[in-house]
Amino acid sequence: MSDATRAPLLSLRDVRVAFDSQSGTREVLHGISFDIFPGETVAIVGESGSGKSTTASAVVSLLPGTGHVTSGSITLDGAELTEYSRSQMEYVRGREIGYVPQDPMSNLNPVWSIGFQVKEAVRANGIASGKREVEARAIEVLKQAGLADAEKRMHQYPHQFSGGMRQRALIGIGLAADPKLLIADEPTSALDVTVQRVILDHMAKLTREKGTSVLLITHDLGLAAERAERIIVMKDGEIVESGPSRLILENPQHPYTQRLVSAAPSIASQRIQAVVEDRGVQTIDDVADAAPTLRVRDLTKDYKIRQGAFRSEPFRAVDAVSFEIPRGKTLALVGESGSGKSTVAKMVLKLEDPTSGSIEVDGVDVAGLSRKRTFDLRRRMQPVFQDPYGSLDPMRNIGNTIAEPLDIHKVGDTASRRQRVRELLDQVSLPQSLASRYANELSGGQRQRVAIARALALKPDIVILDEAVSALDVLVQDQILKLLADLQSELGLTYLFITHDLAVVRVAADLVCVMERGRVVEQGTVDEIFANPAEEYTRRLLDAIPGASIPLGGVS
Repeated sequence: MSDATRAPLLSLRDVRVAFDSQSGTREVLHGISFDIFPGETVAIVGESGSGKSTTASAVVSLLPGTGHVTSGSITLDGAELTEYSRSQMEYVRGREIGYVPQDPMSNLNPVWSIGFQVKEAVRANGIASGKREVEARAIEVLKQAGLADAEKRMHQYPHQFSGGMRQRALIGIGLAADPKLLIADEPTSALDVTVQRVILDHMAKLTREKGTSVLLITHDLGLAAERAERIIVMKDGEIVESGPSRLILENPQHPYTQRLVSAAPSIASQRIQAVVEDRGVQTIDDVADAAPTLRVRDLTKDYKIRQGAFRSEPFRAVDAVSFEIPRGKTLALVGESGSGKSTVAKMVLKLEDPTSGSIEVDGVDVAGLSRKRTFDLRRRMQPVFQDPYGSLDPMRNIGNTIAEPLDIHKVGDTASRRQRVRELLDQVSLPQSLASRYANELSGGQRQRVAIARALALKPDIVILDEAVSALDVLVQDQILKLLADLQSELGLTYLFITHDLAVVRVAADLVCVMERGRVVEQGTVDEIFANPAEEYTRRLLDAIPGASIPLGGVS
């Protein structure tokens, strides 16, 4: 049956949403219209602020603050939701429309057990009554969500679950009442690609078995194309393009959609192929002509994990890791969460002491350096962390934030520091007027540029980038990656790039070092690893890149 002859499950017609403030009413959604049919998965894509999550919140009448639907129609199975009372919408939420939020750690109460929270959802949705029946149904929900030992997991707390396990629990809660529609708002953006694939495969299996329609909110076009039949592209509160997923990727019409497609690292294996052909496939010998700036040899880190009050067990987080980075090149250290990547970075930065092994910077072993020499070393190695919201002091203005390393190392006087801040803002393509503003007044991309400027303040040789672009939208991510490449070319910087995202590695790195469970399982140039991975683990990471297998025709 064609869409023209069947009734949609969810229908939005000319929906407008506004927020009230002391300065007046500001409209943020400008006439949104689309349909979702029974059993269909539709993805809404766009950058932060495009209106994706606001659209989803409007559907379930959970707009934050003073937000409200000012006009238009939202119907579910023909029922007009905008006319529903608060109690009627409470019935709809969970029973007819399930919801899976983006950040499982923020959306699970840390002081309640997982079981208690699932049981609360079971009771609230009227799925079961009576203590034993509710308990049995909650266990079944966790089993359906793919959690092993569900009876045991019921008594654990969110901090005792991995990110993937927490997301499974939220998917279980969202689907507990067998809703007609599931809204999944960036359900896997914080997860490793392999965990992401497992979670999305399981969600697809459950929704297929239950006949549930899905509204998927994401900024990842590759993921949207892989998981949805249709894509809706939003920008500034409007739909700029929509259609079948493959058609949107192969032949984007709107300039904004074209920018999204060209910037998406998840489909970069197609986009970058021409670059690879132009330069020829590189080997490890091609890249390693220069002397190494950073050399790591047999680096090992052991921890003691407490097992009860009087006993502890050794845990090896990093096991005999070796690699080297030639001057002016980028080595990507990749692997799933728990593989030991960030522990290596902490040891390189001298934030953790290795159990054994050596770390050499230009031939000098840094492990045995005195406190003063370690302090001097920090001028040569600077970090950029994952979260631009958490890594900047909200009490300092941007000028003081960038100048902080200069203050700590007593470089220059007040006037020269101010001049250096102006130079750094220019280097990262930010206006000098931002120096007087604060972090909460900046976008995510601007904050990460500030973090990069701060890292460059002392003119380091080596920059350690720990998931430095994973929290950014695809367009902002593309801008930051290009900025890093330009700075490397201009300043001769050497990068240690920590990431779980092999799609980003394809765009950003010269060398790749793949880690699994604390050990290096494979390393080589980007061309070698992507063209001919030797290890099954590396092949699984590559296969898990969303959209990597989609042929994109004319996309370049």
